[in-house]
Amino acid sequence: MDTTSTTPPTHADLSTSLLQLLSNPLVLYHTAPYLPVPALLALGASNKSFQSLVHGTPGVFRHLDLTQIKAAQFQLAAIDHGGEVWRNVQLDENVTEDDFYGGPLRGIFSKLQRQHILQDVQTLILDGLSVTSDLVSEIICSDTFNVRILSVREVHHLNERKLQQALLYVIRPSRAPNTPKLEALYIFGPKDVAPVSRFERHLNRYPAGIAPIDTIPSYGGVTYSPGAQIGAKWNQKSGDTLADEIKKNGDKWYQRSGKVIAKPPSEEWAETIRACEGIISFDAVLCHGPRHTHPISADKLQKSTPWYKQREAHLPPRIATCALRSCCKCKTSPEGSSMFGRSPIEHFPLLAPPPLHSSTGKAAKTPSAEDTPDKKLLVRCLECLWNRYCESCHKWWCEDCYEVPDPAFHSSVAPQPWESVGSTTGGNPENDVKCAECIYRTQLMCKVCGGGYCTVHNEGSTLTTAGRHAIDGWCSRSGRRARELY
Repeated sequence: MDTTSTTPPTHADLSTSLLQLLSNPLVLYHTAPYLPVPALLALGASNKSFQSLVHGTPGVFRHLDLTQIKAAQFQLAAIDHGGEVWRNVQLDENVTEDDFYGGPLRGIFSKLQRQHILQDVQTLILDGLSVTSDLVSEIICSDTFNVRILSVREVHHLNERKLQQALLYVIRPSRAPNTPKLEALYIFGPKDVAPVSRFERHLNRYPAGIAPIDTIPSYGGVTYSPGAQIGAKWNQKSGDTLADEIKKNGDKWYQRSGKVIAKPPSEEWAETIRACEGIISFDAVLCHGPRHTHPISADKLQKSTPWYKQREAHLPPRIATCALRSCCKCKTSPEGSSMFGRSPIEHFPLLAPPPLHSSTGKAAKTPSAEDTPDKKLLVRCLECLWNRYCESCHKWWCEDCYEVPDPAFHSSVAPQPWESVGSTTGGNPENDVKCAECIYRTQLMCKVCGGGYCTVHNEGSTLTTAGRHAIDGWCSRSGRRARELY
């Protein structure tokens, strides 16, 4: 029997050109958000085929990140030192402050509009840039833009009060149908860490002349000591671990780890978010604690009425800044936890980073199954946790489980336990407050001098001695002794 041997296909037969690969709309759609704008424009300028592919395929410029664009950076040194830029601007008396600080981004938007790219942008990232309130208002209100997700975290020269007025105007009852186009606004959280590839982290984290063993063993024929190479190797592992943790640490709201927003936003922002509910979402939500609900009128008050439902305990709207577990005593809360998919979508904040492959508010709020298996969310403001929350272990007690230490402060008419408890924070709810268990675990007595010390704040302290013993050999109570030079 005559058999014909077939030769396996060679590597050249299996190879696919970049144009053929990106011609698949699915591949191009999932690849474009990872490429910076200059790379996409350079790819489109290489030849006519790529130009037709990049500029003719919908969704290529849907996700636009300008944070790393050099032309978008605003250099303040030219203003502070009377540079050429500032002198040229002074020649035109019609230039306003907003036009001046928003000039770099306006120039970029003008170029993108001439290239018919600006109308395709649906997710716009401007974190850390010079962004004025007038520019944000134009992005929200102008027909030139079709932005659905806008991120302006940690931007400069932004007048928040004017931005609040623009948001209230764009959601007015008399607005045009299908407006506003904006669905999500990132403004309260920190900007995302710039993505760095593992290979770049592998090389760029070491001083000059030192590299890990498996990358560059020597320079110019000089081999460095094994100790330096081992140290660089461990630095690489630490950097990779830190980068992986940052990548996985997206859904902080669901991790129940205390403060999510470091600086509480103003009361005006709380009113703005309440007015925008159901229309524009933010990377923050309102606190739904029982003290924010409508209080019971005086004629309906009873002796069994909880203190937090009385008029004296009522609080105006506040933005929730702390992500919590359930009450450590009753394992629940008066307002209950919100579960994604069952509770109203308005109860959930936008999650960082903004989604790459979708430009809808719901996609920006959807938690990942890896970090949030139960998808339960319980958040509160600092006022609703006053003196009932431990900054160390993140345990807290709800209003029903709270017990006033001194019965003399009880009142049958209007008990106010949030004022009667002896506070250790000096009247500031943002200061560090610990529960009895954490105080017992961290506040110890030095066995050398008999003085009290904290294992958290005393650097170098142990379970038996204060920090000064571990560092200088002297008690913390006796103070630091000056060295006698003569």
